[in-house]
Amino acid sequence: MRKTGTNFVFVFLALVVLPQAVRAAQAEAGRYPAMAPLSEYLMPKDAEVALARSAAPASIADGATIMVLGRQGYTTAVAGTNGFLCYVERSWANTTHNPEFWNPKLRAPNCFNQAAAKSVAQLYLMKTRLVLAGKSKAEIDKQIAAALDSGKLAALPPGGMCYMMSKQQYLNDTGKSWYPHLMFYAAGNVPKKWGANLDGSPVIAVYDAEARVTVFMVVVRQWSDGTPGPS
Repeated sequence: MRKTGTNFVFVFLALVVLPQAVRAAQAEAGRYPAMAPLSEYLMPKDAEVALARSAAPASIADGATIMVLGRQGYTTAVAGTNGFLCYVERSWANTTHNPEFWNPKLRAPNCFNQAAAKSVAQLYLMKTRLVLAGKSKAEIDKQIAAALDSGKLAALPPGGMCYMMSKQQYLNDTGKSWYPHLMFYAAGNVPKKWGANLDGSPVIAVYDAEARVTVFMVVVRQWSDGTPGPS
């Protein structure tokens, strides 16, 4: 399991490093050169609430705030009581240079704890507003950077984490549902400080330069419904 997860990160990083991977990424980008009609990213409200809840075990998701995507952006469908925030990310959760930035099939249920809900989640919600306003990738990058520099987007506090344990998640065309996993966030580019992504290391991490956050991924054994994950 660890080897597979580590390979996932190496493949992710290879898109930037290896020429043949760059060519593959360029070909993939040709499949999603621009945003599809908005209707292709939308879901029926009840189905989206259920999918958002599937990000985490019921003991967490049942008390979480649930947000759903509409034509004007995300709105609160269920007011929570435990500080967690669940929603289903679309393809623009990726960095703007990702070849699947406009992939309308992507559905990534996330359930953030309070620290992440007030920081990491707000960056994605801002990106969504910019996407729906028709901003270009360059404009999105510029406005996100300005919001981070000015403090309009809150700095990441200690302890931010997220559940991604939905059996129904579709993360990309290659990995699809990948594995049930947890994500832990640290400010800045810090994978090396944790020995992440080295041969034999159980620590998996990716640095998101646009969000200025390192994401540590921990694969878990079960999906949120208690059924076994891939071996």
